[in-house]
Amino acid sequence: MPTQTFTWAPAVSSPSGTATLKVRKAQFGDGYEQRAADGLNNRRSSYNLTFIGDASKIGAILAFLDARAGAEAFYWTPLLRTQSLFTCETYSEPTKDGDIYTITATFDQTFDTTSAS
Repeated sequence: MPTQTFTWAPAVSSPSGTATLKVRKAQFGDGYEQRAADGLNNRRSSYNLTFIGDASKIGAILAFLDARAGAEAFYWTPLLRTQSLFTCETYSEPTKDGDIYTITATFDQTFDTTSAS
């Protein structure tokens, strides 16, 4: 089965992300510090996203995330970035306000192609 793409757009005001850069450091006695990027993919992003919609939209998002069980990667395109592989191990149960539902989810970038079926 090919890797699926997450196509739903988060609420415009909500996308917040963090980029973490993995760096190797060597500290020398004279205060000098040498730094180098650690690995080929030393930049990893994580996004906290909010999705708002009717029961069918939120139900489809939940079904998509549940089908991957936090282990299978999927493609998603963050703002101002290119499409990348992500996993989602954490999301909130839906809340309801009238006919509108809201969930939040954390998308973590992955480079593990074995988790992408």
